[in-house]
Amino acid sequence: MPGLKRSVPSRLSSVEISEFQGVRVLHLGGDAVQSAMRLSDPDALELHYTRAMMGFALLAPAPEAVLLIGLGGGSLARFIHRHLARTRVCAVEVNPKVLNAARMWFGLPEDDAGLQVIIGDGAEHVPAHPSSADVLLLDAFDDGQTVRALATPSYYRQCFQALRARGLLVQNFIIGEPRLETYLKRLQEVFAGALLRLPAANRVNLIALALKGFALPLQAAVLERQAAVLEKQLGLPYRKMVRSLIQENPDPRLIAR
Repeated sequence: MPGLKRSVPSRLSSVEISEFQGVRVLHLGGDAVQSAMRLSDPDALELHYTRAMMGFALLAPAPEAVLLIGLGGGSLARFIHRHLARTRVCAVEVNPKVLNAARMWFGLPEDDAGLQVIIGDGAEHVPAHPSSADVLLLDAFDDGQTVRALATPSYYRQCFQALRARGLLVQNFIIGEPRLETYLKRLQEVFAGALLRLPAANRVNLIALALKGFALPLQAAVLERQAAVLEKQLGLPYRKMVRSLIQENPDPRLIAR
């Protein structure tokens, strides 16, 4: 977000809040944008990558349990909590100051039956909770790069075990991540080749969707019908996501046209 001006002071060290042209932004230890909220539409997903991460709904439109590693400003947790009434969201955040900022500046609601935020390490939480999630969202960065401890082969195996019989691991990567292909290869190996790539609309982020227990290939026509329903329900560009999935994953063993 070029030209961003810091104008909203934060009392939390290492956590900075800024506003520019009606958008409030969370920074953690630098200028990189960790989360954003448009003040005139606070419940919308402002960043392209968060919309792409919601692509999981094409395959799991009504998950019972979503586990989110890395809270940020809480936009994903808040969106799921608001729009998927039957879904329980558990978010794990290592930095309590981030949780404070999410609630103070970004409208993250207090915990209730549908939302729980745990202060803890995602590297420890996931292996301690096998078969606990239908969807596992990984959105954790260290100085603009993927947290290495959350991208090892052993951690991905733990994520696989944390998913229920039919589950999705959804991980956000920066396309410029130097170890991106290494991480994607690890996911592909752990999930027996059931890996889809979904670039965010601005091509800055790449969302990896690793599938457990899904019958492959997925049917493009089924995805397109689901996309039309979801666009009305959630207001996100799901038909464009399906077109991108088909284009970026040409292997007919993954998606059949």
